[in-house]
Amino acid sequence: MRWTPDGLSSIGKYIDEFEANFARYCGTEYALAVSNGTTGLHLALATLGLGPGDEVIIPDLTFVATANAVAYTGATPVLADIDADTLCLDPRSVKALISPRTKAIIPVHLYGHPADMDALTEIADAHGVTIIEDAAEAHGAEYKGRRAGSLGKCGVFSFYGNKVITTGEGGMLTTNDAAFYQRAKRLRDHAMSPERRYFHEERGFNYRITNLQAALGVAQLERIDDFLARRTEIMGWYHAAIKTTESVRLNRVKNWAKSAFWMICLEVDGFDAARRDASCRR
Repeated sequence: MRWTPDGLSSIGKYIDEFEANFARYCGTEYALAVSNGTTGLHLALATLGLGPGDEVIIPDLTFVATANAVAYTGATPVLADIDADTLCLDPRSVKALISPRTKAIIPVHLYGHPADMDALTEIADAHGVTIIEDAAEAHGAEYKGRRAGSLGKCGVFSFYGNKVITTGEGGMLTTNDAAFYQRAKRLRDHAMSPERRYFHEERGFNYRITNLQAALGVAQLERIDDFLARRTEIMGWYHAAIKTTESVRLNRVKNWAKSAFWMICLEVDGFDAARRDASCRR
């Protein structure tokens, strides 16, 4: 009898089910489960073959993982300004920062609101640059009717405990590019040869998720519409309770976007650190 570590290790039916269901949800051909969102970003960049001398444009407002993933490859993260309304990459700033060394752009769908993907894609296509979506906070978010994760070469999601859906730790890479998917899949598992196990012709990574985590992900994905509806309801409570002005702003949503409302963001002009901290303690 052949022992299979089903239900515990990185082999099992729930991984396949989670990947297939998540790809279907995002509207992509492929999804690849990984150990977390940061490793997913690094895997995407490594699959592209980025290294020293290359540059990747990222927003100057994001979690440090976006920059770290670029640095892991030896490439240089280049910080671009954000749009004041979406808090995502400002295409005008990106256009000004494009150089012959630019190999990728990573728009971060911050707080669950998608970036202006048409404008960014136009810039990327004009310069032969690849777009990788950092969709760590944007499960279910939509740009002009298309879901986050289906808008670039690939998308990367996080399933950390505070995300829209969670596996405790974990992540997912989504793509419509078959060759990109196959290479990422190979690199994810130590770059093991698919023809001959335990033969490795290049350096790979151990970025796999466990079957146990994937089982939780399958169950979480079944409830994602309820989770998103609840977040939208809570966002409504904030808008009802807080009078917004030009100097007091809550999450804005563009007419071409559907936000996942991963986090409530209150911006108040004129606060110094002391006043901000005092308000947060109330």
